Amino acid sequence: MYGVMAEFDSVQAIVDASKQAVAAGYTVMEAYSPIPVEELNDIIHKKRTKLSRFVLMGGLSGMAAGFSLQYWASVIEYPMNIGGRPFATWPAFVVPSYELTILFSALTAAIGMFALNGLPQPYHPVFNVERFSMASSDKFFLVIETTDPRFDHGATTRFLTEQGAKGVYDVAA
Repeated sequence: MYGVMAEFDSVQAIVDASKQAVAAGYTVMEAYSPIPVEELNDIIHKKRTKLSRFVLMGGLSGMAAGFSLQYWASVIEYPMNIGGRPFATWPAFVVPSYELTILFSALTAAIGMFALNGLPQPYHPVFNVERFSMASSDKFFLVIETTDPRFDHGATTRFLTEQGAKGVYDVAA
């Protein structure tokens, strides 16, 4: 068993149910809706993402790689004394290093987004519930997962029914 799913008819109903679930101590849950509901994100997902740290590290790695590559080529591997200028002229290294910073940051953001979101995910247990197909048209669903420390099948089912759910369904894994 993956969890218990509750079906709601309106945005306000699922927002209220989510607030009540958080107040009741549930922490491992997910909401599905046909439209973006910013309030749900703030209620359910209070953790900050690690993606920004990864992008920063990717950008710094790109900057270091760009600078190191130019330093290696200009100073170590193929030094050229032109007009008495120094081999390591760092102002000339700025633009390519900046470009590699942007490239590495963008690649880290794209790959990190897929990795942290668990994508690609062609199968999810919520697809086992027949009514879940309505999540893309006009219904709102709240799933409390069995991995939640407060999860008890009977108590969780009663709790979701008390929140005004139009239907409560078991989600098979």
